Amino acid sequence: MSDGFDMNSLLQQAQDMQAQLMAAQEQAATTEVVGEAGGGRVKITMTAGGEVTAVSIAPEVVDPGDVAMLEDLIHTAMSDALARGAAAQQEAMGPLGDLGGLGGLLGG
Repeated sequence: MSDGFDMNSLLQQAQDMQAQLMAAQEQAATTEVVGEAGGGRVKITMTAGGEVTAVSIAPEVVDPGDVAMLEDLIHTAMSDALARGAAAQQEAMGPLGDLGGLGGLLGG
């Protein structure tokens, strides 16, 4: 007696979704994003996977008398880059990013 439930088909769909998820994660990991602060005077370039690839600081923000301001600008640029990286990852995942609790079932 068959109730229309095909375990092999379900397993294949899960494997296909996992492959798509892995491809999206790989794409996101190599997508470059730039976080900025101080009107673009401090920029941090990184991959959406979290690897910092470049830091750019305009000479006019380097004030030996105000190191705290430069630290704040770097922190803000890093936070901006991380947020942009997370957005790039979510975009790359598309509808797969909405799997919620199913990710653990797929080995993710």
